Amino acid sequence: MELPFRKDLEKYKDLDEDEILGQLSEEELKQLEAVLDDLDPENELLPAGFRQKDQTVKKPSGPYDRERLLAYLEKEALEHKDREDIVPFTGEKKGKVFIPKQKPVPSFTEEKVTLDPELEEALTSATDTELCDLAAILGMHNLISNAQFCDLVGSSNGVGSESFTNIVKGEKIVPVFDEPPNPTNVEESLQRIKDNDPHLLDVNLNNIKNIPIPTLKEFAKALETNTHVKSFSLAATRSNDPVAVAFADMLRVNKTLKNLNVESNFITGVGMLALIDALKENETLMEIKVDNQRQQFGTPVEMEIAKMLEENTKILKFGYHFTQQGPRSRAAAAITKNNDLVRKRRVEGDHQ
Repeated sequence: MELPFRKDLEKYKDLDEDEILGQLSEEELKQLEAVLDDLDPENELLPAGFRQKDQTVKKPSGPYDRERLLAYLEKEALEHKDREDIVPFTGEKKGKVFIPKQKPVPSFTEEKVTLDPELEEALTSATDTELCDLAAILGMHNLISNAQFCDLVGSSNGVGSESFTNIVKGEKIVPVFDEPPNPTNVEESLQRIKDNDPHLLDVNLNNIKNIPIPTLKEFAKALETNTHVKSFSLAATRSNDPVAVAFADMLRVNKTLKNLNVESNFITGVGMLALIDALKENETLMEIKVDNQRQQFGTPVEMEIAKMLEENTKILKFGYHFTQQGPRSRAAAAITKNNDLVRKRRVEGDHQ
């Protein structure tokens, strides 16, 4: 069955579109192009301003002024009359006042306990001592006094005439005070490193939050020419990637540093990759700690760490918690291999 609207389309079946376009004038072609532009507003390849023709007939009033626009909108809002309420608010209370229902108080009736005549006669004729013995046997200590319970049980079981003597008591709470601030003088330490002080072997800047980033870079620059510092630690000093890059440049030059600690900082994968590249060339550093950064390094960086540890045979300790099993296994095997090589050299040296 042929649809009715298809009958009207049959007469356009044999039309030649090229012939029709050839008969149009230049003005008619421009009008057709404008119409075709309006028919394709969903073309994502064009910017929003070119998906349809400009239909604005009003001339621009001037450049954009945010303050002037806000003032105009505020003025319009104040001049616009508020819509009146259909039912005006008068504050009148309507309806009944809610009164909560009172719950009935449950009443308990004492149950009458009936005993066997023989048992009731025995309890009636029992003395106070016999009743205390019975209460102690049944575990009803609240029915007898401490003195009576002491007479029954005996003071050898930790019961005194006034109270229990062997009650477990809680230990006194020992206050735990905060760690004292780091006493290191930053400016003095920096100057001693620059002066290559032979008595300065260990520099500890841990937990000093107010060290500027340029000062940390100066430490890295000063360590490039220092020949005495063996250990340098700047954990929790808010160090970031530029500081890590500066220390990476230092590791390419320094031949004395044995221990470097940059834990608990803001170093990302970019700064860690710079340190990895520098450690491939360094042959003196034996321990480095980079764990507990603000964000995780990711699998590609961990793979580069494992590859570096396999190539560098001098690093004996690497402080980092791997998140992936593959890099963790490779790094552990590399560290074990490096320690075995050191042990082997030491044994060979002892034999010689």
